[in-house]
Amino acid sequence: MTPDDMVRALVPPPQFAHASFENYRPDHDYPSQAEAVEIGRRFAADGTAVHSTGRGFLSRLKRHKRTTKPGIYLDGGFGVGKTHLLAATWHAYQGRKYFGTFIEYTALVGALGYQNAVKALTGTALIAIDEFELDDPGDTMVMSKLLGELVATGTSIAATSNTPPNALGEGRFAAQDFLREITKLADVFETVRIDGVDYRRRAVEGRAVVSDAAELDRQASGRTERGDTVARDSFRALIDHLAKVHPSKYVKIIDGVEAIVLDDVSELTDQSEALRFVAFIDRVYDAQIPIIASGTPLDQIFGGGMIDGGYRKKYLRSVSRLIASTGAAADSAPA
Repeated sequence: MTPDDMVRALVPPPQFAHASFENYRPDHDYPSQAEAVEIGRRFAADGTAVHSTGRGFLSRLKRHKRTTKPGIYLDGGFGVGKTHLLAATWHAYQGRKYFGTFIEYTALVGALGYQNAVKALTGTALIAIDEFELDDPGDTMVMSKLLGELVATGTSIAATSNTPPNALGEGRFAAQDFLREITKLADVFETVRIDGVDYRRRAVEGRAVVSDAAELDRQASGRTERGDTVARDSFRALIDHLAKVHPSKYVKIIDGVEAIVLDDVSELTDQSEALRFVAFIDRVYDAQIPIIASGTPLDQIFGGGMIDGGYRKKYLRSVSRLIASTGAAADSAPA
């Protein structure tokens, strides 16, 4: 995967490939959702006008004067549609633009080096960042510096964030934490509060689907016979392999895969292994790939007290996605 491949991969995941302000369905019990749609529209329209009149001598004579801040931060608890609105903003914004999670951007910096990452992203009209991490001070500082350099050259920023460690994020807003952590960049952001019901908390109450060895064989062979591209590995082999691949390249591991089969899932007690698996599952979930697994239920693999530690929010998000991914596999199992 070349640096150009890594940059080109910074687009909304498949389930948000067609996200728009029009197909966002605000909950009328929470007026802030409809308000967020209109704020997003204005931000995208204003930014597009700025960037479409920003080149050439004649264009400078009639340059559009920005009426909104160059940054927008969507603040809300889990499951209120922040990612949908972020993707809708990205789709509505004209010009060179990128969309990725905080982890994808920090992985890009790690793979390219800081200066090369700045060079690759300079001149971008919009950088959209989903799940801006607040639980790693080092990564937060790097991203804040990177965005500061890009904003200074005219790039706009749209972001959502997770919640800080131990805050758990259950219905909690994180704007103050976000603005505090990005320090000098705080003034460039307009904060948009989005109230609503947290569907992910309900999802976590479910259970990951587990198959025995015979069922695993049946489903794997059935999917292969109907033409699906099935990747089958032992859980331990996958975990060991992830340690040898840069997280920015996880998206390539699953390229073209239509179902994942994991044999003998076991509990993870090493934090590095667990966090790599979380990053991998983010890519799997984005690609909407079903998972069929035997052994320990995938919603119970984060052991050793990790799920109650500083990365609790990441693990809970991953548990929710694992439940959804194994449930999708069960729903689409071949007859």
